[in-house]
Amino acid sequence: MIRHKYLINGLVQGVGFRPFIYKLALELKLFGFVKNSTNGVELELEGFSETIEKFEKKLYSTLPPLARIDEIKTSEIELLHVRSFEIKQSSKESVKAALVSPDIATCKECLDDIVHVEKYKGYFATNCTNCGPRYSIVKTVPYDRVNTSMQKFKMCKECEDEYYNPLNRRYHAQPISCNSCGPSLSATILTCAQKIIEGKIVAIKGIGGFHIVCDATNDEVVTKLREFKNRPAKPFAVMCKDVQQIKSLAQVDEKEEELLISKEAPIVILKKGADVDIKLSTKIAPHIGRIGCFLPYTALHHILFLHVKNPIVATSANLGSEPIITNVEEIYKKLPFVEFVLDFDRDIINAVDDSLVQVVSGKTQVLRLSRGYAPKVIKLPFKSKKKILAVGANAKNSIALVIDDNIILSPHIGDLDSLEAFGFFLRTLESFKNFYDFEPDIIVHDKHPRYETTKWAKIQNKELVDVQHHLAHIYACKAEFGLSGDYLGFSFDGTGYGDDGSLWGGEVFLGDKRKYHFKPIKLLGGEKAIKEPRRVALSMLFDKYSLEDVLALDLHVVKSFSLTEIKTLHQSYEKNLNAPQSSSVGRLFDGVASLANLLHVQTYEGETGLMCEQNYNLHVEKSFEYKIIDGVIDIEFDFFDKNIVTKFINTLIEIVVGISKVEKLEVILSGGVFQNKTLLELTCIKLEQAKIKYYHQQETAINDGGIALGQLYYALKNII
Repeated sequence: MIRHKYLINGLVQGVGFRPFIYKLALELKLFGFVKNSTNGVELELEGFSETIEKFEKKLYSTLPPLARIDEIKTSEIELLHVRSFEIKQSSKESVKAALVSPDIATCKECLDDIVHVEKYKGYFATNCTNCGPRYSIVKTVPYDRVNTSMQKFKMCKECEDEYYNPLNRRYHAQPISCNSCGPSLSATILTCAQKIIEGKIVAIKGIGGFHIVCDATNDEVVTKLREFKNRPAKPFAVMCKDVQQIKSLAQVDEKEEELLISKEAPIVILKKGADVDIKLSTKIAPHIGRIGCFLPYTALHHILFLHVKNPIVATSANLGSEPIITNVEEIYKKLPFVEFVLDFDRDIINAVDDSLVQVVSGKTQVLRLSRGYAPKVIKLPFKSKKKILAVGANAKNSIALVIDDNIILSPHIGDLDSLEAFGFFLRTLESFKNFYDFEPDIIVHDKHPRYETTKWAKIQNKELVDVQHHLAHIYACKAEFGLSGDYLGFSFDGTGYGDDGSLWGGEVFLGDKRKYHFKPIKLLGGEKAIKEPRRVALSMLFDKYSLEDVLALDLHVVKSFSLTEIKTLHQSYEKNLNAPQSSSVGRLFDGVASLANLLHVQTYEGETGLMCEQNYNLHVEKSFEYKIIDGVIDIEFDFFDKNIVTKFINTLIEIVVGISKVEKLEVILSGGVFQNKTLLELTCIKLEQAKIKYYHQQETAINDGGIALGQLYYALKNII
């Protein structure tokens, strides 16, 4: 007989791990105990050595669906000659290291309970250890009910019996509750469904915040919603009752279906169907061939679809530059157009938006890492000697921190363009500090002096590390794949602050050194050029033609300006008045979209990229000539070519492959421009044909949502 002690780290709290251990110990007739601690799970086992070996093998092979083991420390200790196995109360040590789990979609067993088990029949908050809220309700670790927003709900006798029974699926499911003892709704789900059917705009509370909801087939109500939200064209996400309904309006491949029905239940960007059974409003995703769809991920959503037959718009309840709303008072204050609210009295401690993904060449690409996926942990092969915080970018912000050998990524925070948004950044930071008693030794930030995160970092009286924006994109990919050493990194993005003080965004790094970049273009009017692609197009024309020649051109972009406007902007171009230079590939997409007469003024970030992708012609293989002189990439555009969009994308692919062949290094593709599915897929095909190994992110955001991860990894590899 021997006795072993195990300290187990990973996602092992709030995921049914202890009852799994309990059942396994009883099955193998082993004795001892298991308990949560602030470091993970502590386990002691007593039995014959061969039986303990069998336990250790089964520990990995039969894990619960949400659990993940990152590390086990094992030691042999003194025999106690006990004859039982028990689950003990959580420890309360001084150091917190247990990982906080993401919120998970309602499991099949709980959906069955809603229909067949009396105490859960029609209950909107049904959950168990395999599903339901986690991050959104937790205040601190360990993940016990007293540390969540369920603390105020006293369990009824039946729920208590389930909660304390180690053989029950709801053993220590912290949000456990039922119709008798749990949170209650402000109105019936049937009433809410009737409002949607009547063509009303409603607000429904979800796991991490409110959705604004309406009938997705009703043109009139969707048009009203766009007017009220001042959102002319940005696509709305559509929630459908099941996969079959999604397939009736979009094309779904095997990988996309796998994502749709996964426990994370993200919004998946799909190709619109050609012959559709359900006719959605044309206002859902205008002018593009893709649509974002997702499935119900709470019991409330599933019950709603018992009464609502049509797909519904389910978009985040917020004002344009603000975070998702989590309380009903804010709904009434900020969104007065909402005609009905379905609320419940379980508080949301940590707001969390829906995740957004797409499939590229059979692989997942994360566009927004949030509900279901985050907080996300990346295990390091070493322990950091210091606690590091990375505060990310100004757009699509997220934060990252490292404790020992864990990189922890926050869910998506969003654009920090308002006081409310920056307040959300601060609240998220405080939540993570509170989870782990975390106080950073080092803060890593972007080099842009006007980023709110940079300004905040500089007043914290901490050791600081600054990382160039586009290099951080490359390091984010390296972090995901655990890469070290030199790679050829293509960082194609919007605009970011460069080492030389100009605006970068089309950079090629050899190791950490920028070796190539696109020829800079002048952004006429500065930031206004980002919202008006026609200004970028005009700058490209000024670069080639005189003012008189431009005025004589028969191009729609020229005709979109008045004579006075063109003359004023030409002065700006000539005298460098509010005309910063940028090497951004994202801005080149803007200019090309305007030159192609697709879009002259964009209403949301990335609109020109989507429009270009929509207008790509697979039958056109030609590209533009380009030259590289002293590392400067200069594309020789034909502004009158009817295939300018296709030839531009083809040229970008040729540039990537051409430079890769010269440099003879493995390739990293990162940055927001590679959200363009057509560009990334075709680039990958060409690299494979050239037998060049490449990497692009799959589990972390390839856009600015990954900047914090890249900043952190850069500091780990170069500073510590």
